[in-house]
Amino acid sequence: MKFRNKISLALTAALLFSLVGAQEADKNLSSGLEFINPEDAYSYVKTLSSPEFEGRHTGHPGYTAAAKWAAKKFKEWGLRPIIDDSCLQPFDSPYTIVDSAEMTLYKKEADKGTKLQAERDFLPLLSSDSGDHTARVVFAGWGISAPELGYDDYAGLEVEGKFVLCFRGTPDRSDKRFQKHDEHRHRMQTAKDKGALGIFYIYPEPIANPNMDWIQGFTPTVISEKTADMMLEEKGVPSKELKKDLLTYQKPISFSLSSKVHYKVTSRHFPDAEGYNIAAYVEGSDPDLKKHCMVYGAHFDHCGKHMGLLFAGADDNASGSAVVMEIAQAFSQLKTKPKRSVVFVLFGAEEKGLQGSHFFADHIPPVFEKVDGMFNFDMVGEGDGTSCSMTPDPEQLHTIIQQADESIGILGRTRFFRGVGVRGSDYVPFYKKGIPCASFASNGPHIDYHGTGDTIYRINPDIMADIAKLAFIAGYNWANR
Repeated sequence: MKFRNKISLALTAALLFSLVGAQEADKNLSSGLEFINPEDAYSYVKTLSSPEFEGRHTGHPGYTAAAKWAAKKFKEWGLRPIIDDSCLQPFDSPYTIVDSAEMTLYKKEADKGTKLQAERDFLPLLSSDSGDHTARVVFAGWGISAPELGYDDYAGLEVEGKFVLCFRGTPDRSDKRFQKHDEHRHRMQTAKDKGALGIFYIYPEPIANPNMDWIQGFTPTVISEKTADMMLEEKGVPSKELKKDLLTYQKPISFSLSSKVHYKVTSRHFPDAEGYNIAAYVEGSDPDLKKHCMVYGAHFDHCGKHMGLLFAGADDNASGSAVVMEIAQAFSQLKTKPKRSVVFVLFGAEEKGLQGSHFFADHIPPVFEKVDGMFNFDMVGEGDGTSCSMTPDPEQLHTIIQQADESIGILGRTRFFRGVGVRGSDYVPFYKKGIPCASFASNGPHIDYHGTGDTIYRINPDIMADIAKLAFIAGYNWANR
């Protein structure tokens, strides 16, 4: 009996200790959660997407002003600067501003021409050089030249001094060998090397896109399917059917057109510009584990202002930046910090090909020995729920995120990363280094992606706050395990 009583007392003590510990943990989390609210998140998005910062085009003075504003917030909350006394991590980031563009289509020799409207019918790629040309159009499938893979859209096609009309994509989406050929930079350089004046990318609707290198004398643009159909009219096949055929037969379908296009672009290129990641951290409470860190990140940049059109980027990705800022302030208010340090990064130049996150992942501050996890937020401002993609290992990451949602109730679809392609977000550089990652996005619909309509008026403050709460709880438990 005495032995049993001792066991009973021991179990009771253990249970009480567990409950007290849980209550203390909950109280600690509450001290941070109370600083996450919809009004602040909405306010940050409104500020970042305002005309003052001119679309946050990395390298542009508008982006730099926004970066300094965010860095000041980090310091106000008592976060530790990532580099000496600065929250700004600089990296080279050339950029281009497109001042004007005009396009006229001539379907026949004697045709008076159809003047096309910028933004509705076409939109220059935002790293375009200046140029003024009238030339014929050739259709080159996916714009891929890969004879080593037994595939070449350019075989037998003369493109010297012409515009190349093509889709973005590959003949076989499951064949990873085509991945580099689907990168904007590679496709553009291929067309340039073959003598083309520029590429006309076929998209359902024109969207802003700065994700390519500036190439002297090269004038690429995005055109709508409707515009492409006008060019393809002589062949009697609309662009959607042509794309289906390319995917079905997985063989080149390339041909010359009698259509001519007059295309004029005026732009300014700034090759020596500098971009910034905005980064700060809270130090962990464990003497040894504080040398390990968890990263919360979101891209801070968008597409800028071109031709008088402001691409404000409220959902993409002032919303993700606002969520990281909310979480950063919450961690700064914790009475007891988690065992591991927690870093907050607003990445530059994601829209240019994940430049800022690659730079950060390759230049982790020496105060940290290891990045222990990464949570990413991209387009979390529209909708009433969230999805989460994550690494399959360790399983504990999935469990922690699911458990954190029990008190929030917004997590819908979850899935596991099975690799990364050319369309990933800022988790990619960390994923490639074997770091456990999770990436959050709201369920949308994200109606005006990379368009001038991505403004504050589409933003739901409550979904941002709830995603911030979910990720704050999950991240705290991950950093404190």
